[in-house]
Amino acid sequence: MSTSLSRTPIAEHAFGSGALKVSKYLLSNGLAVLVVVDRAAPIVAYQTWLKVGSRHEFAGKTGLAHFFEHLMFNQTEHLAPGEFDRKLESVGADTNAATWLDWTYYKENVPSPHLDLVMSLEADRMGHLVVQDPQVTSEREVVASERRAHVEDDVEGFLAEQLCKIAFDDHHPYRWPTIGWMEDIRGFTTADARGFYETYYAPNNATIVMVGDLDADAALDALERHYGSLPARVIPVQRATPVIAQDGERRETFAKEVSSDRLLVGWHGCSLADPAHAALTVAIDILAGSNSSRLHRLLVVEKEICSSVGMMAPEFRDAGLVELRVSLMHGHRAAAAESLVYETIAELAASGPTPAELARAHTRLETDFWHGLRHPEGKARTLGHWETTVGDFRRMFEAAAGIARVTAEDVQKAADRFFAERRRTVVIAEPLTHRRGKGGRA
Repeated sequence: MSTSLSRTPIAEHAFGSGALKVSKYLLSNGLAVLVVVDRAAPIVAYQTWLKVGSRHEFAGKTGLAHFFEHLMFNQTEHLAPGEFDRKLESVGADTNAATWLDWTYYKENVPSPHLDLVMSLEADRMGHLVVQDPQVTSEREVVASERRAHVEDDVEGFLAEQLCKIAFDDHHPYRWPTIGWMEDIRGFTTADARGFYETYYAPNNATIVMVGDLDADAALDALERHYGSLPARVIPVQRATPVIAQDGERRETFAKEVSSDRLLVGWHGCSLADPAHAALTVAIDILAGSNSSRLHRLLVVEKEICSSVGMMAPEFRDAGLVELRVSLMHGHRAAAAESLVYETIAELAASGPTPAELARAHTRLETDFWHGLRHPEGKARTLGHWETTVGDFRRMFEAAAGIARVTAEDVQKAADRFFAERRRTVVIAEPLTHRRGKGGRA
């Protein structure tokens, strides 16, 4: 099978006021390609984004998307185990991968003369990975060990997992952890893994992002040569996301090996594509985006009851959780921080931000956006994320412009809408000494 790629982009967008632009192409087998020629340095960021993450799994079969993040560095029909990394290291390239709720991506940063090598290696493992018992068994143990280290033996990882488990209902795809439940990791078979690979690792489920010192026409020719023989597959239609039915606060407290309380609060937010996302992002920045934010000043500087406060906006295809993380100082309890947090949020919802707060948030968020696009890898990662999560890389530029248009009234409405008590889930880790004789959960 051969495929052809039109030299006429199907979409384009400039990077700010500079000379750089993004061009999107599409091979006839469905492979999408985003290209940015940036000759600032003799390197190319090459990333493969796949529309498959933990949301594409099912209860009882969780962890497969993350498992492939490991297995893809193993053996192909043409390369022995370890050969993929050795070939890249020999030309000074580095490689890594990541999996999340909506996507999986693989990345290389490579000296420009060796871009063709990266293409050949990535095309090979997209179409010719060896998925057999020895490889599956070996990598399954690696993933199980990773879960023990980063979840079961790590309080922060444990609380994050529990937050989603409690906040999302049983069949919502954001409920289970990306790494998978341990019983599922132990239980999935080679047939499960092979079926997952043959379903989702297909050119029509992928976007290649190339940013850096490259010749666009030559790169497109090479893509046709390396990927053109890979067949398109029938990708399952994404099942509808269940409606979030939470109508009251949910909470759980756990006794853990910690010296002081840890508090994690989640509120059901909105999708990355939602027009309200910009206002929510600004509200979060005003509450906990910097050392000048309301919660940091109150809890860390003025009251001195917390050592750190952080807050994160969800950037997912569907509505995820706004997460607030608080580490209490020794001798102080989570309940004290909670009451101050909710009072601060209520004040923002009632009165909105000050002009100075709004101006700082606009400047900080806009600066962070453009700062993340300074280097080829940052450009590629942001483009790939928006193209895969939202379906159109151009929306990232619209979102950045939307931040600057957020008004004080928008922030006020977002705080009132998204931080309602009925949307809230709370998980707390408290020292084991607090639970002696109380029969607390561990």
